[in-house]
Amino acid sequence: MPAPQLLVLFGSQTGTAQDVAERVGREARRRRLGCRVQALDSYAVANLIREPLVVFVCATTGQGDPPDNMKNFWRFIFRKNLPSTSLCQMDFAVLGLGDSSYAKFNFVAKKLHRRLLQLGASALLPICLGDDQHELGPDATIDPWLGDLWEKVLELYPVPIDLPVIPHGVPLPSKFTLQFLPEAPNPSSKESCLAISDSLGPPSESQPFLAPMVTNQRVTGPSHFQDVRLIEFDITDSGISFAAGDVVLIQPSNSAAHIQQFCHVLGLDPSQCFVLQPREPDVPCPPGLPQPCSVWQLVSQYLDIASVPRRSFFELLACLSPHELEREKLLELSSAQGQEDLCEYCSRPRRTILEVLCDFPHTAGAIPPEYLLDLIPQIRPRAFSIASSLLVHPRRLQILVAVVQYRTRLKEPRRGLCSSWLASLDPKKGPVQVPLWVRPGGLAFPETPDTPVIMVGPGTGVAPFRAAVQERVAQGQTGNFLFFGCRWRDQDFYWGDEWQELEKRGCLTLVTAFSREQGQKVYVQHRLRELGPLVWELLDHRGAYFYLAGNAKYMPTDVMEALMSIFQEEGGLSHPNAATYLARLQRTLRFQTETWA
Repeated sequence: MPAPQLLVLFGSQTGTAQDVAERVGREARRRRLGCRVQALDSYAVANLIREPLVVFVCATTGQGDPPDNMKNFWRFIFRKNLPSTSLCQMDFAVLGLGDSSYAKFNFVAKKLHRRLLQLGASALLPICLGDDQHELGPDATIDPWLGDLWEKVLELYPVPIDLPVIPHGVPLPSKFTLQFLPEAPNPSSKESCLAISDSLGPPSESQPFLAPMVTNQRVTGPSHFQDVRLIEFDITDSGISFAAGDVVLIQPSNSAAHIQQFCHVLGLDPSQCFVLQPREPDVPCPPGLPQPCSVWQLVSQYLDIASVPRRSFFELLACLSPHELEREKLLELSSAQGQEDLCEYCSRPRRTILEVLCDFPHTAGAIPPEYLLDLIPQIRPRAFSIASSLLVHPRRLQILVAVVQYRTRLKEPRRGLCSSWLASLDPKKGPVQVPLWVRPGGLAFPETPDTPVIMVGPGTGVAPFRAAVQERVAQGQTGNFLFFGCRWRDQDFYWGDEWQELEKRGCLTLVTAFSREQGQKVYVQHRLRELGPLVWELLDHRGAYFYLAGNAKYMPTDVMEALMSIFQEEGGLSHPNAATYLARLQRTLRFQTETWA
């Protein structure tokens, strides 16, 4: 490979943008171009001024927000003091991933594209706007766009004629070599790869804290359709501190049954140990994996075998398959023409990597172990709003977890990896430790004692507001208004007794919407409209802050529509002026959201 010329930087929340970035990297290598692929926040952004050719791949999250692993980059690139010629040596292309059912479709990619032009960089081609809503998914836009990209890049950086393109049926070398050890090293626990060494600073992704689980209690009624848990961890001596609005990240593990099934299908011995070695000098070993490592540790804590595979999985699996019939089917599922079939086979029924490998047993049994880290993505940490305050529960951290389980046409129910794993842990049966760390969330609360806050948190969206109410009450801050919605008062009214007690003490104004307790469904947005005069008085005359947390699909839009109507009816604003008023609240951080899909 020639010296690195192409840099691919990604901002990814769920792994899709990372997968696409790695695809760009593979396609570059097939064309004999040197290429580095990095998360935006792991790249030293000041070096951008020296990069000749960069492809940015970025997702948009929530209500038009950048993913967590590009937030530092985002702050830097929008500094007002950056000269307009900062990036005049750079040619770039931006590939965005979004969902056109959201108002701020591909907002991050569009804004980044504009900003790079402002800083003097030259666009190789127009922005690519991948759309989840397209019947063939984002690839419908990405495939032709990448064809145009390589045409432009190879004009700028022609490859020597004696270096032909590596065809798609030939696997690229694996990122790592994997050397099995003749015998296991000193026995260590299955959790050892997450053991904490003496390190400076608070826990982080590369150095999580193994927090003892104290309680794991179901808080929905026995007849309620959803299992929701209140889980408490002991964080004594962890170095962890947090404020209301912060989130905890938890690194889950695969279930023992799935690990055993995976090892069986691939013909691996779970107790065998190996050492990893990167093939390229600038590629680090995966953080969190010990050296040496056992197969059990790798599958338990690193390989996301319970995730739904992406197209790239089928491309590589086809390359590795020695079985003619299985290889043919895998090639079909990874082709541009086969995307509807892939959607029908995998995406719609949410079929997992493990289930696919069981469907292609001859191929699975022949996968060289060194390709496992290229084939299967890493288990990603899951973020949960912290639901308690250190002022009320010192040395403790609480979360509210809805256990994800649903049915598709497949025989086995689909289960969320992290929530199911957490629900399965029982501290009453013996010590349980969970790897976790904390980061700032998307909600920041005012410190002035007399500023009111309006919090809208239906369902598990109420979790960060419990932390906020506890913190504010402990600090003597008044003007706490909580709008809470759920289905039934006696089934899923989280912390109902606690709210009512605070109301009696005059510390909280509680407004509830129990959607199923009357003929017509009543939601939080209806309660907001009913109390329009109070909401307007708080926002316009008393400088209140407005917070919203919960499911990202419909609820934020419904709540914003309710606010718009309040601004028009109570404030006498025209529709355009109401929109300007809402935008000003957002800009001044008096309207904040924390939503999830």
